[in-house]
Amino acid sequence: MQALLAPVVEALGYECWGIEFLSQGRHSLLRVYIDHADGILIDDCEKVSRQISGVLDVEDPISSEYTLEVSSPGMDRPLFTLEQFVRCAGEQVKIRLRSPFEGRRNFQGLLRGVEDQDVVVLVDDHEYLLPIDLIDKANIIPRFD
Repeated sequence: MQALLAPVVEALGYECWGIEFLSQGRHSLLRVYIDHADGILIDDCEKVSRQISGVLDVEDPISSEYTLEVSSPGMDRPLFTLEQFVRCAGEQVKIRLRSPFEGRRNFQGLLRGVEDQDVVVLVDDHEYLLPIDLIDKANIIPRFD
């Protein structure tokens, strides 16, 4: 899906931050996160949504019913790629794994960065190297300074 939709988003001048497909029974949700240095407004989401809808109608990559949602990643932005983990080093994060790692699935702490294919997070003075392929969901924890 990334290969199909990212070029459309980027051609409009936005960054395709990530794509989620959430299967919810008979009706699913396709969520596309877009970003821009100047921020994202509702008009930006509408513009991208119209273009993506056209591509999805032609290519028809999803056989079931779904809703398309285009939005900003927001303050609690999800992290999808190693590059994003590198860019967000120094932020507080919440990470959920697909399966336990060192006896746990949930980690909340300081994102240190990336080493090889591992995300480095400091939790209670212990540094964990979490394999990227084990990460189910990761989000920035917003700061309100």
